[in-house]
Amino acid sequence: RTRYECDDLIRIAKEKNVTLGVFQQSFLAPFYLHAKETADSGKLGEIKQVDITYSNFARRWDWQTSQVKMGGNIYNTGPHPIGLALGFLDFSDEFRVAYSKLDHVISSGDSDDYAKIILDAPGKPVVDIEVNSTDAYNAANIKIIGSKGCYKTTIDEYEMKYIIDGENPEQPLILDSLKDSEGLPAYCSENLITHEEKGSHDGTAFDKGTSSFYEMMYNAITANEEMQVKPLHAAMVISVIEAAHAANPLPVKF
Repeated sequence: RTRYECDDLIRIAKEKNVTLGVFQQSFLAPFYLHAKETADSGKLGEIKQVDITYSNFARRWDWQTSQVKMGGNIYNTGPHPIGLALGFLDFSDEFRVAYSKLDHVISSGDSDDYAKIILDAPGKPVVDIEVNSTDAYNAANIKIIGSKGCYKTTIDEYEMKYIIDGENPEQPLILDSLKDSEGLPAYCSENLITHEEKGSHDGTAFDKGTSSFYEMMYNAITANEEMQVKPLHAAMVISVIEAAHAANPLPVKF
């Protein structure tokens, strides 16, 4: 529930020489792994911004909407997009919560059902996270904006558009007002040579991600292999949630 509790569990596991695993299957979801691989490949150039959206248009009225039960969107759904966001920052020790906004809008309890959190770190992209229960038109779960192209994906399908070095020579700067061939005012216009890719993902966090998680745990316990999903990463997620709650206290009504 808190970063202190996370650090305490990690310490105890180390002292007792036991394997501590945190079930965070989203880190192994095919759509995230492909998005992260694409971002790291350089195909999109230097990554400037990543948008992660886990939103819908629906109400809830169960215990997970109550603050006294530690409910709310960022405790319930939030660990998934927040974890992916930290992944795009390579789990930098220097990350910070640059901005956060929590609100209660449509659910029956008193906890947050709207969350906007922006993370950054030195030398890393800005990562914009949204978990919103009143967004009926969200299109992509992850959108990546780079200096050479853009990528978007749902849990099922992805597409990207990008340019390749050398195919679009740099335009010389013109400080005078632009004019067309007839001497009339003109606007910057060109036909960039672009490339597009589309495809689908094999599996989701619920099947492929879950099976991969338990395979990871088996290998860690039986062969002492390093885990891709690390307890420290989960602790960092909790740090983000704690910071957002501290900056945006909501009135406790129940």
